[in-house]
Amino acid sequence: MVRRWYAMTAVALALGLAVAITSASSAPPGATARCNDGTYSYSQHHQGTCSHHGGVAEWLDGSSSSGNSSSSGSSSSTGSTQTVPLGETILLKTRTKTSGCKLGPNPDRRCSPGAYYSKITKAVICSASFRTSSIRNVPQSEKYEVEDEYGMAQKLYGSSLEIDHIISLELGGSNDIANLFPERASPAPGYRVKDKLENKLHSLVCSGSMTLRSVRIGIASNWQKLYRKVYGAAPA
Repeated sequence: MVRRWYAMTAVALALGLAVAITSASSAPPGATARCNDGTYSYSQHHQGTCSHHGGVAEWLDGSSSSGNSSSSGSSSSTGSTQTVPLGETILLKTRTKTSGCKLGPNPDRRCSPGAYYSKITKAVICSASFRTSSIRNVPQSEKYEVEDEYGMAQKLYGSSLEIDHIISLELGGSNDIANLFPERASPAPGYRVKDKLENKLHSLVCSGSMTLRSVRIGIASNWQKLYRKVYGAAPA
């Protein structure tokens, strides 16, 4: 009788485990998250939720919230305990479109006017301890959203395209979608040339040769024109 009871118990446990596994595998992707500002948001990709609300405070399905750094108020660096207060996201112009954006070497400013963090000042970006990793927070779900606004298929394009910060992080640029646009590697000039300009602008701002405000406006309005001003030649 005892052996029979153990056998029945084992069968029941096995069936229960099978049901649990089946339920987990059939569960829809994603989860609801409680954001750091107290709001709630759902992410089908289980990432990128709360990117404009202070980051993920807690996933309600029990998943770890690590890797979701804050993009409003403060942000923790990757592999570091440094915390950088970001302040508010300031748009250079009002965003008037969220679809049908024109893809080109410069962002469509109706969709992507450029934006920066109010508390990322010259003193912050020129500090020896400042690292862009401490404020970078552009999840794949947000990149897909940018691609969709520009009429592109939502997918990984590899090195042929970069979802680029219009005002770069090293110039205090925001992770908000208003500061992102899809930039190709070719035809020239592509994102690699713009990266070169961004590095140079950081040095010029920190040396006092150019103001942070002027380079933010210049790179958002027409970065090729700013490149010619800085280097004395067309970007190539």
